[in-house]
Amino acid sequence: MTNPGLLLIRGLGHSGSTLLDLVLGAHPKVVGVGEAVRVLTANHIKVSANPDNLIATYPCTCGESVRECSVWGRFVQPAYCSMHFTLEEKLEQLITRVCENHRSVRWIVESYQSDEELLQLQSLKYPVKVIHLARDVRSWVHSEARRGVTRYGRGSLAGWRGLIRWWRINSRTESIIRGNSLWSFNLGYEELALAPEKALRLLCDWLELDFDPKMLLPGAYSKSHIIAGNRMRYHSEKRGKIVYDGAWLNSSAASVQSSILFPPIKSLNKKLVYSNEILGSVWPRI
Repeated sequence: MTNPGLLLIRGLGHSGSTLLDLVLGAHPKVVGVGEAVRVLTANHIKVSANPDNLIATYPCTCGESVRECSVWGRFVQPAYCSMHFTLEEKLEQLITRVCENHRSVRWIVESYQSDEELLQLQSLKYPVKVIHLARDVRSWVHSEARRGVTRYGRGSLAGWRGLIRWWRINSRTESIIRGNSLWSFNLGYEELALAPEKALRLLCDWLELDFDPKMLLPGAYSKSHIIAGNRMRYHSEKRGKIVYDGAWLNSSAASVQSSILFPPIKSLNKKLVYSNEILGSVWPRI
């Protein structure tokens, strides 16, 4: 069997990577594994040799618990957890499990946006493509400010910190992709959410796949095995179809309204979010 390709979703967190993983996983030749690097390196979720480890009881998006999942089950077994493997070895084992359970898979999606190691790992034997997923800076800053105030009480500075972070992370991601000569596709969350069929047809062409309408209904058809990612994966309404939250359009916050007044940010926002030119003049782009 020909080795499947590894499709990495990278960029800035809270930009729709879990949703896109589910959407792509609804294609008959694509399977997502969520934030696999986050799990395999045990940086966020502690996988221990304790047989009562809680992660084993978490639900996977395939419908089974992690312990019973045909892909992830092996990785939370006490015997496996006591062994030492490199990330590359663990990834190889995970891909093997996916291929054993999904014979027709052409692409395996990994959606831990914060990971940079796989972007720079030259020894992988699989074809690698990267989706640089970005959300309109104004929408992301609005969401970050709202989330920051709610969680941390950071006040009015939350939006400005978010603006700096949007620029820093997306610029760095673009630089790493370019520096490693990776085959990449810029996808704006706004394009995906507001014109999903057009965006997904372009993405399928790039992946050399036929578009499948099931991708528009990820909640019903996705085969992705996600055990780490945005908690929206647990909500049937949020994962049922692709919708857009345009709350930022009514925001009067200076950090939101001023975001695209900075030429470098304006240019990067246009390049990353709207380069596919599928929203036309009906959307307040720049």
